[in-house]
Amino acid sequence: MKSGSAWPSGAQRSKVYGLIMKEAGWLIGVGLGVGLAGAFATGALIRSLLFGTNAWDALTLASVAVMLGVCALMASFLPARRAAWVNPVEALHAE
Repeated sequence: MKSGSAWPSGAQRSKVYGLIMKEAGWLIGVGLGVGLAGAFATGALIRSLLFGTNAWDALTLASVAVMLGVCALMASFLPARRAAWVNPVEALHAE
């Protein structure tokens, strides 16, 4: 058995983690990009309704984007961990 492999046959755990986290990272990045674009567009639309504040604050937007990104990565790690520990033979029998 190779070091780091889940079972005698099947993908290594690190490869499974990498695959799932790469896909999650891509989706999170796209989601954050679309969300920030929407925040800027919405801020421009409601600028006339705001008194004494800016339509967008760079520090607030950046901190919220970082917080959402970290939470999304943490939420993606649990399914990746679960998938990495699945016995491939049992998964094929379940199908």
